[in-house]
Amino acid sequence: MTVTAGKKREKLDRLAELAARDDEQGVSLWKEAFRRLRRNPAAIVGAVILTLFVLVAVIGPFLVPHPPEAQLWKGEVRLGDFPGPRAENWFGTDQLGRDEFSRMIVGARQTLLVGVVSTLIGLAIGSLIGGVAGAAAGLGGRWGRAVDNVLMRFIDMLLAMPSLLLAISIAALLGAGLTTVMIAVGVVSVPVFARLLRGSMIAQSNSDYVLAATSLGVKKPKIALTHVVPNSLAPVIVQATLTLATAIIEAAALSFLGLGNNDASIPEWGVMLADAQSYLDSAPRLAVLPALAIIVTALGFTLLGEAMREALDPKLRK
Repeated sequence: MTVTAGKKREKLDRLAELAARDDEQGVSLWKEAFRRLRRNPAAIVGAVILTLFVLVAVIGPFLVPHPPEAQLWKGEVRLGDFPGPRAENWFGTDQLGRDEFSRMIVGARQTLLVGVVSTLIGLAIGSLIGGVAGAAAGLGGRWGRAVDNVLMRFIDMLLAMPSLLLAISIAALLGAGLTTVMIAVGVVSVPVFARLLRGSMIAQSNSDYVLAATSLGVKKPKIALTHVVPNSLAPVIVQATLTLATAIIEAAALSFLGLGNNDASIPEWGVMLADAQSYLDSAPRLAVLPALAIIVTALGFTLLGEAMREALDPKLRK
């Protein structure tokens, strides 16, 4: 019994030594955030939803049972009466006799494409404007503050307009189309990224490492690019995840208003939802299926984005 107690004591001492070693070495911000994400149920649920969505969008179109544009069952469609779910059509057919299941799977790729590209557009332009404004305001002196004021007044003009109204205006000017939807939704998200990166860079510009680099004679543009910007990107990356959810919803709204893809043969959830409005009484599933897909996908991005924000927030660490 004494031997067993000695082994337990030795094991506990070893664990304490390892814990002390870990505390001495420290853990990076991203590694600690990843550890917290693995313990967050909301993050796990969001990651599972997004993984399934991406797999369906990337692999699904190669495995669909029927071509999404083929009107194979058009002869069975009768004045608002469409074949419902059955063995050859798991989700039934639409008003033109096309397989609804195949169209939902292929539509996931178009929805993912619109969401990712529009978010990247907003992230690139917003980060460029916010990075220049943040560097000018935090490190640029008198002329830097003037540049920051000009850029931020432009961002304030974009923020003054409701996001959906701004997206509709841009789409109406450029004409309906999938590329137009990407540009319109991307422009709407520019002010969010710009102000977020600017604020983060201004906060970082007062840090000790910036003062140390300045005292060593490092030029301010180099400090901004190599030190301030990398340390300011965490909240921007989190916001990009949340913006993906918003982009999918806004793209669906533009498609619903008839400003989306002109090619009706290419399925997209927003277009499918708009086409189903005339058949809500006879075939409500045509509207319910794409609406549920949009809601669940946006929920996945939102859950993961909020979990990432909490994991990276130093005030919420325990």
